[in-house]
Order: sequence, then structure tokens, then C-alpha cells
Amino acid sequence: MTGHTVVLVNPSSGRGRGAEAAQRAVARLEQLGADVHVYAGDSVDDTRRLAREAVASAPRALVVVGGDGTLSSVLDAVVGSGVPIALVPAGTGNDLARALGLPFEASDAAAEAAALAVHGTPRAIDVGEVESATGTRRFLTVAALGFDAHVSERTNRLRWPRGRARYYLALVIELARLRPMPFEYGLDGAAPRTAPGTLIAVGSTRSYGGGMPVCPGAVPDDGLLDVTHVGPLGRAKLARLFPLLLRGTHVDRPEVATARAKLVEVDAPGLVVYADGERVGSGRARIRVVPGALTVLVPASGTARAAEAGREASA
Repeated sequence: MTGHTVVLVNPSSGRGRGAEAAQRAVARLEQLGADVHVYAGDSVDDTRRLAREAVASAPRALVVVGGDGTLSSVLDAVVGSGVPIALVPAGTGNDLARALGLPFEASDAAAEAAALAVHGTPRAIDVGEVESATGTRRFLTVAALGFDAHVSERTNRLRWPRGRARYYLALVIELARLRPMPFEYGLDGAAPRTAPGTLIAVGSTRSYGGGMPVCPGAVPDDGLLDVTHVGPLGRAKLARLFPLLLRGTHVDRPEVATARAKLVEVDAPGLVVYADGERVGSGRARIRVVPGALTVLVPASGTARAAEAGREASA
């Protein structure tokens, strides 16, 4: 083994699980004989700065300990750097880990995920980009526009209660305020068309929110974005759709339309965009895919499982 390995930690990820996961990750890497350098950020800006420093040191691998949002926040530093990433999932959703077959649930998941920095298989995956009035932001899982983005926005504005209860309160408030959004959207440069609806999801991976397969056919390395458009729904119909969403069978409903594209343009009054759990844009949005822009170290079996899952979902 030559070269050093950098472990980049977001200690607050996963409501504090990041610090414990980092300890397990470092212990496993040292057991495997890796020369480990640990960088721990105290904020998003600090983590981004440390990621740039880590990449500049030319490590053999960069181990990112945190959730989807942690890795997403450092994409500007790592995309195009040639440094492979080993993700140690320590977030609340871990949807990228689900898509790539990474360990994230078992008691030894952090150690096993970190070990991929030594013996993992490189897999080049796509990166999404959201361009809007607030700039350009990259993402890895699903960009949400419409009802689900409004729930996330409301959750972030509420100061009470704490934990998941705050999300549920935001959900109830937004259900009470539910109105169809006058979306206009176009694919791959085609003229935008009016398509009122409840939400639009643009996915490089299948799921968001901790495993909800909103784009069940999405594959993270096919060079395409999967688009799910849910038409106008009342509160009762939307509530009935949620169990189908959890199973990925919502796409069989007549009020749900799907497509695949390299470029998706969406506009609507008051539009906000959330991806990887973070607010990434507002106003008219151009969402594009950058094929194979990030190399992630994955289990060899995980690569096969993820590809097979994508083929089955697309069938």
C-alpha cells in the first residue's frame, strides 16, 4: 500500500453519529495498515475547506464520513480531482449508500465501508447539477421540486418541535396548504410545456428521504436523469399515494408520468429545489447530468446488485 488516506469527518452528521462512525472507520483503516490523516470540520464551510486541502495532498483515497449532504457539500472539491471516494454513511437517509450497495445499517457498517478505501472497486457515477438564480449546485441522489421541497423548506423554518416531530408538523402544514403548482418543464432542450402538478423529482438514484424510491428506475451511472412528475392531487389522494411511493409502485398510477433525460428545465412561481437533504436552488431551474464525474469505491458485489436493481426496476 502506497500513499496516505484522508478521513474527512462531519461529526454532527446523523444527529451526532458521525463522530462515532469516524472512530470505527479510522480504527479499521489503521488495522489494515493505512497511513491515515484525519480532517474534522466544524461547519459546512470548514468541511469544504478541509476537502480542498485533502485533495491537494493527493491521497490514495478520500474517506468521507457523513450523510449524503456531507459528500454533496464537497463535490466542488473532489469532482475532477482524480481522487477516489470511500463513503462511510453516517447520515439520516443514506440514499447514496443504498444505491451503491454500501454498508450502512449493521453494527460494523462504518468499519466495513471504510475498508473499501483499501480494497474497494472503483465505480464512476454521475453527478447532477442544478443551475438557478442562486447559482449552480451539484447533487448525487434526487432533486425535489414541489410539495416535498416545500415540506423540507417548512421544516427548516420551524424552530419547534425538535427531531422528526418537526418534519411531521411541517408535513401537516403543507398538506393543509396543498395547491397544484403550475409547473412548466421541458426535457433535453425541447420547448417547456405547461404541466400542473404536485411535485417533480429528478433522480440520479432511486430514492430520497431514507429509502423512498421516488425514481424507481434510476441508475447512478447510466448518464441519464430519471424524472417523476406527479399530477395535481387533493389531500386525500396524496395521502393514498404515499404507501405506493414507499414500494415504488406509484409510477403505475395514471396521475404519475416518468421520463429520462440529460437536461431537465423546470419553472413555477415560488419554486425551490432540494437535493441530498439540502436547499440547492430557487426560481427557474436547469438540472443536468454530468456522466461519470465522481469515482466511488464500492463492494464488487454492490456494483452488481445496484445494476441488477436498476434493470429490474426499468423492466
